[in-house]
Amino acid sequence: MGTTSHLSSVPEPATLSLLHNKLADWFHNNGRDLPWRTLLRNSPECTAWGILVSEIMLQQTPVVRVLPVWEQWMQRWPTPDALAAEPSGEAVRAWGRLGYPRRALRLHAAAIAITEAYDGVVPAAYQDLLSLPGVGSYTAAAVSAFAYGRRTTVVDTNIRRVHARLVSGTALPAQSLTAAETQLANELLPEDPAASVMWNAAVMELGALICTARSPKCAQCPVAAQCQWRAQGQPPPSYIPKGQPWHGTDRQLRGAVMAVLREAEQPVAEGAFFVAPVDLHLDSECISVPLAALHGLNPEPERLERILAGLVNDGLAKRSPAGIQLPS
Repeated sequence: MGTTSHLSSVPEPATLSLLHNKLADWFHNNGRDLPWRTLLRNSPECTAWGILVSEIMLQQTPVVRVLPVWEQWMQRWPTPDALAAEPSGEAVRAWGRLGYPRRALRLHAAAIAITEAYDGVVPAAYQDLLSLPGVGSYTAAAVSAFAYGRRTTVVDTNIRRVHARLVSGTALPAQSLTAAETQLANELLPEDPAASVMWNAAVMELGALICTARSPKCAQCPVAAQCQWRAQGQPPPSYIPKGQPWHGTDRQLRGAVMAVLREAEQPVAEGAFFVAPVDLHLDSECISVPLAALHGLNPEPERLERILAGLVNDGLAKRSPAGIQLPS
């Protein structure tokens, strides 16, 4: 394609209509039955709040890990005001091992904003959603579409990859979202609001289950015959995606410290983070296991101090004369 705009790749109306219909049929028969897919199942069981929670939890986290935490979260905090009434530290504790725990703080802040500014009801308008803490353009569009059935352009990693292959003929999308990609997504969206919601969900699901980054299952793809990437002989990507490392990183160490704080019912004396558990006389046995795991990483004291300071600066922990604990 060279430098040609993605817009030059938009299919003819008849082909685009065929893509819309094929993917809608495929999704109807093959889409996962997830509890936050309210509109798509014609079920009133999940509220807009539940959909917002799911979208924030699903950022950079697979469904299989999110589902049990989401279910526990919704049982405990079925409405924004229920979460807003609790300390932010409880949101961090309930976040468990989903990773990127600052999302829990942002969700707690969003619950407060929804309670105070929107009478406890998640707003439907894109701009109102965008004003909530921790809600970016993708999440605002997704909630507006999937909770309220509005015609909004939803663009996530899976959707970008499907658009790149199916329409633009490239193995992978650009390394960061471009204006041309967003414009292409706008052009591909059906005019009918209900059909647009289905299209967004179907393309996202196709990317998650079939048109995956590393091992696409082209033989199972309902639109393989229309795929421009296949038509061009499946040219290789122009770059190799880099996975995010975990072992030995600050992220791993932060996670180990947070595991201790989540289990602690009282402030944890700072010395406990630096001294092996066998040398401590702990008031609570509940933190001995995560402390042992933390010390098993053999962190350098300077690095550990930097991690603790970072967690405090991020609002994920607070210091007091008694020690370190989750925020209140």
